[in-house]
This record gives sequence, structure tokens and C-alpha cells, in this order.
Amino acid sequence: MTQPYILEKPHSSFDQKEIMDFVFFSEERSNFDQALLLANHPVYLYWDKIKYKNFLIKAPIEKTWAAIKFMRWLKSSPTVIKTENTGNYRWYPLLPGLEEFLHKMDLNTGGSLSLTSREIDKKSKMQFISRGIVEEAIASSRLEGANTTRKLAKQFLAEGRKPRTTAEHMILNNYESMKAIEEEIKNKPFSIDLLFELHSMIVKNTVPKSEVHQFRKDSDNIVIQDAVGKFIYHTPPRVDFVENEINQLIKFANDSLKGEFLHPVIKAIMLHFWIGYLHPFTDGNGRLARLIFYWYLLRKGYWAFSYLPISTIIKKSPSQYANAYIYSEQDDLDLTYFIDYNIRKVDMAMKEFERYVEKTAAKNKCMNLYAKTSYNLNDRQIKLLQYYFDNSEEYTTPTMHMNLYQVSKSTAIRDLQELLKQDFVFVKKARKKACYFATDKIKKLFRK
Repeated sequence: MTQPYILEKPHSSFDQKEIMDFVFFSEERSNFDQALLLANHPVYLYWDKIKYKNFLIKAPIEKTWAAIKFMRWLKSSPTVIKTENTGNYRWYPLLPGLEEFLHKMDLNTGGSLSLTSREIDKKSKMQFISRGIVEEAIASSRLEGANTTRKLAKQFLAEGRKPRTTAEHMILNNYESMKAIEEEIKNKPFSIDLLFELHSMIVKNTVPKSEVHQFRKDSDNIVIQDAVGKFIYHTPPRVDFVENEINQLIKFANDSLKGEFLHPVIKAIMLHFWIGYLHPFTDGNGRLARLIFYWYLLRKGYWAFSYLPISTIIKKSPSQYANAYIYSEQDDLDLTYFIDYNIRKVDMAMKEFERYVEKTAAKNKCMNLYAKTSYNLNDRQIKLLQYYFDNSEEYTTPTMHMNLYQVSKSTAIRDLQELLKQDFVFVKKARKKACYFATDKIKKLFRK
């Protein structure tokens, strides 16, 4: 029988005066300061991890946890995100390393600076964006249950064929939505119409038409539960509450609510959480929440987020993603758990992309010169051969080449025919398509 999932909590309780004396006046004060730092960094920990920590404090661990929670609450700030019954979410803006992280975001993902400006030239920019959008579309859809492998999904998008399964519809919808945000929608202010537009884009051909362009109904009895249906993680609020709060969310997204300044990355994470909490539709809420995260950051000028497929990082730890929601909702509405989780994943995505660019640049440098001078190949042809060098069993088609490099069909065919003439590829028919596979000459080329 399905039952609500309830976080484990310590049984002991302490009054506020006892905790204040412990924090500010006891002999353990210096040890407690260190314990508070370890509880908040490098991961913002909940009781289920805290209880195993050795903080070198003589007091019971339950008392240390109560003191940690007290200090978090004392230094936290309320957000505009309300629950249906219990008040507003709060967050702890004194996370160790937060200011440094946000400064790095400002330098490396916004303004006129490039994430790795020495390595990304104008020719590469669109390919990096294309890679980021493809990877995000696949991972975000797989997080929501799209049953396919990353390899098959990439091949499906590259081929440009019509989707055959619900999973392929989900991936294509997410891909086209991400492209639309990057190319056009990032310039639009948020509105109820834009919310419905984004939702209809990501659920196209995957839900009944009656569920498009309208919020879920209370009678739908939508809940968020684990994969086997044993636990309910979240029961969304009533629809009348959702409709009222969506108006607040729209104002927040358009920066038209009064209040203290919030860094755009923090606001984008809050929007992500808010959509997840309200869960306004019968399906597609997770993908929608992540789309709005990207929309907000791209709108605020953090253009390098086009390169960063955050969902690929989240996909590696989906239980942590779920727990970030659960901790925030069940530990006195402390949104810091969700903010901390997403900050760490954004940081990981940045580092992975930097490694990818550096690796690509180093490989390109030693490969390109010989290929250009000896065989007069263009950049598209060289990049394709480099891909074959690492993926010798793969193939391409004129359509795939056209979609990847955003060129005309005739240019794509000309590129491939020239490689065929020079014996870098051979053609084999598969499903009535001309598929171009690599020859061993590629290995000799890049060993020069």
C-alpha cells in the first residue's frame, strides 16, 4: 500500500534557551563553530548524515543537530515561495563558498567573457551549443522516464527522423524546446501564455490534448512517488492555490516583486523548485521546471548555460535530486538543500565542459594541421573524421551531417562525397539510407 514518505528525525527535543546557551556560552562554542561549518560544506547535510558525524563535541549528537538547525534558522532569509498550509520556504545565504561560486558564474558564464574564451572560437560556438542542447534534451527526458539509451537517443536526433515511441517524442520535444529558448524565447518576458506554450511544446504527442493548455484538476489526484509505487514523496497543493501562486511566480521571474536582490543563479534554482512544488500540470512538470531554469539564466545574459547540460549530471544521482526536494519540504521548509544540490551540479557541469573543451582543443590542434595541409579538408570534415577516430563503429548520413553542422543538404553531400573520394569513408545501404562508415585510413591520418 502506498504511504507518505517521512524523513527520519531525532526523538530528543531541547528548548530554545538551552540551545542558545550551548551555542553562545558553553565551553563547546569553538567546536560547535567547526561543526556548523562541516554540516554546511561541502554538502548541506540533513540529520540522516549528521547523526554519523564525529564533531568532537561532548554533547549528544541530537543536541548538536538542534543547535545546527537553530543557527541555520537564525541566519536564514524567507523566500517568496509559499506552501499551501505552513508558511514560506527559507534559505541560508551564508553557505561556505557560495560567494566564490557565484563570482565564478558571473565571470565564466555571463557578459562578454567566455567559459573558456581561449578555446571557443566562433566556428565552434554553435557546435558546443548544439552538443549542450542535445545532451540536456536526452538527460532531462530520461530523468522523467524516457526509456532509451543516450547513444540511441543521440542517433535518433542526428538522423532527424520522425519519433516512433513516447520516449523519442519526449526527447524531440525537449530538444526543440531548448532550441527555441536559446534562439528566441529567452528574449520574451514570462507570462501565463509562455508557461502554457513551453508546457505544450514538451508534452506534444505524449499526453491527451485535453491536458494541454490547462492546469491539472484536483480530481486527477496527482502525486509524486517512487518508481515502485511504495512511497509518496510529494502531494501537490490544490489547484486554486496553484493558480494564485503562478501569478506570484510570473512576477518573480520577471523581477517585478519587491525585495532584496537575489543572484540570478539562485533565482533560477528557486524557479526550478517552485514549478516542481506547485506541479501545475498532469505531466511534464520536471522537464518544464528545468526549461524555466535555462530560460531565466539565458534571459539574464548567462549565455554559456547553453553549453551546460545540467540534467546529465543530475541523471548520475537521481536519488540525490529527489532528496533535495524532500529535505527542503520536510525539514522546516529549508530550501537550502535544493539550492546547495543544484549549485554543486552546476559547478560539476562547468568543470566537465571545461575538460571537454580542453580535450577537444588539444586533440584538434595536433590533428587538424596535417589533415588540412595534406588533404585540403574543411573543419566539418575534420571534426567528422575525429569523431570516427574515437567511434569507429558509428556512421553518418547526409541528413545527420546537415543537422549537426547546420548546413544545406547539398553542402553535407559534398562534404561526404569528398571524403569518399579520398577513401576516408565507405558507403553502405541501411534502411534505404546511404550510411557513411569509417575506413582504416582515418587511423593512419591521426597518428601522423
